[in-house]
Amino acid sequence: MSTDFQTARVALGARLRELRAEAGLNGKELAEMLGWQPSKVSRLENGKQTPSQEDLCSWAAAVGRDDAATELRGRLHGLESQYRSWRRQLAHGHRPRQELAIAEDHKTRLTRGVETSLVPGLFQTADYARHVLLANVEFRQSPRDTEEAVRARIRRQEVLYEAGRSFRFLLWESVLYARVCPPVVLAAQLDRLVGLIGLDTIELGIIPFSAPLRRTLPHGFWIYDDRLVIVETINAELWLDDADSIALYVRAWDWLAESAVHGHQAHRLIARSRAALGLEQ
Repeated sequence: MSTDFQTARVALGARLRELRAEAGLNGKELAEMLGWQPSKVSRLENGKQTPSQEDLCSWAAAVGRDDAATELRGRLHGLESQYRSWRRQLAHGHRPRQELAIAEDHKTRLTRGVETSLVPGLFQTADYARHVLLANVEFRQSPRDTEEAVRARIRRQEVLYEAGRSFRFLLWESVLYARVCPPVVLAAQLDRLVGLIGLDTIELGIIPFSAPLRRTLPHGFWIYDDRLVIVETINAELWLDDADSIALYVRAWDWLAESAVHGHQAHRLIARSRAALGLEQ
């Protein structure tokens, strides 16, 4: 779970504990008033469980602070707007998430990203995308709408050719070696990356294994202009739109960019990965 999300959930729990203490109640007494198990009160106060809006309204009423319900719901909304679980996002398959990405792309002039394990969706071939999405369906046990999702992902790439937009991406060299698809598909995907290096809307940098880094590689993240950062974790995406978080990720991107190579040097790294994997030219 995202550290930022968990920190905020712990803070909400601390506020709930404060309200209970001000009312002169212990956890067992409050649980009896609400008809809950005492363990639920403990989990909520210690940030081990995310409350529902109904939980927060009931809590405020039980401690005699109906006026605090609005504050508590606001805190919860802040959590929910940032933390978007994959289970919830993929409840109806992968296509809706691709459509959401298309909408964000069209609102953005400058997109910056860091990827540490896979080729970014904006740069994927249809076959590569198909294998990645199928693996996600299997792992997350989500509805299978792979072909619709692939079509949406490829349609999303039209934005790469629109004048006035800029895409600046950093790939950890390991992306070039990730065997998430058959060799023939990976070979075509690497060819696709080579072709994109010369596109005027794209600046593609590769961070070599041997590069000195001012900071360790984080998880993948995308920065949309200076208005939004999307950070991907194993069980959710964190959507951050506060100025401090955006500034932090911009600084991380800038520091990582210092270690990246471009142009002919990037071509050489791609050629090296092809040779190491035994992929035909």
